[in-house]
Amino acid sequence: MTQIGVEKADLESCVRRARQERLLITRKGRPVALVVGVQGMSLEQLELGTSEKFWNLIAKRRRQGTMSRAALERRINTGKQQRKLPNEALQRTAQKTRRR
Repeated sequence: MTQIGVEKADLESCVRRARQERLLITRKGRPVALVVGVQGMSLEQLELGTSEKFWNLIAKRRRQGTMSRAALERRINTGKQQRKLPNEALQRTAQKTRRR
């Protein structure tokens, strides 16, 4: 990361440098701004990257428990079986009705 004093910085040279590396702008030796190149990023990426709401959602999700792939597959398969059972019961009832 390159540092440059605000009194020596001009916008064009800062943009040019920021394409290669982050540029820290200082005033009296203290950081006042950071110029970062964003070429190749979409507007959505830039907005999400600076969105407090988005990062709060990410932090909340990271605090939640995780599940192994095997456990997830068991849960999915259990759900499929539960959906099949009522359908199979309806089919048996329809077959019995047809026989009568």
